[in-house]
Amino acid sequence: MKKTEPDNTVSSRIEGRNPVLEAFRSGRTIDRLYVQEGCQDGPVKTILREAKKQDTMVQFVEKTRLNQMSESGKHQGVIAVAAACEYASVEDMLQAAEQKGEAPFLILLDNIEDPHNLGAVIRTADHAGAHGVIIPKRHAVGLTETVARTSAGAVNYVPVAKVQNLTRTILDLKKKGIWFACADMDGEVMYRQDLTGPVGLVIGSEGKGVSRLVKESCDFTVSIPMKGATGSLNASVAAGILAYEIVRQRL
Repeated sequence: MKKTEPDNTVSSRIEGRNPVLEAFRSGRTIDRLYVQEGCQDGPVKTILREAKKQDTMVQFVEKTRLNQMSESGKHQGVIAVAAACEYASVEDMLQAAEQKGEAPFLILLDNIEDPHNLGAVIRTADHAGAHGVIIPKRHAVGLTETVARTSAGAVNYVPVAKVQNLTRTILDLKKKGIWFACADMDGEVMYRQDLTGPVGLVIGSEGKGVSRLVKESCDFTVSIPMKGATGSLNASVAAGILAYEIVRQRL
């Protein structure tokens, strides 16, 4: 039976000074704020203050870049990209696992900037029974409309948390008894690793992989046996293969 998908997604792009300011003041989650270079008048400074309160990523760009991004043609020097869905907390994920009587199973993504990859991972997380997906605040895509569409509605069922520092989050969760497996081509083949119990699966981008500090904070590395000539798998494909090895070992 197909799940009924609640319509929790909203438009993710907000243009114009007053709409952007009201979005901040209403408490809406803004993933990123684009501001025209050299635009520092009173209203823009007010918007920047609100962005600082929310610790929102701010990127100063040329007017031509804003013109390309704009859908209305009336951006007034500012465009905000809001989350298509609300973010959860890591604690929400742990509570969900506890309520189900299951060992926590988390998927952490590092350097994933492609919204299609993130959406696909969220969809896999839903079907594999993961209790949540954790992404970093910087150098990563957020919950955009494209992510929501690519997830085929799974974004409404899988908690996604955005954290300030992925390494610190891993270290905090290790204190709670969770072991972390980092996907790495030079790691131990997944069939030989014990992936049962409380586990966090860490996946990096196809190009950059997992950053050094994040990799070093993990307990062990795990690899997918590959016979082809290409160097690596797409991040969402790798996440799917490894997630279902965790499912297999848990059966």
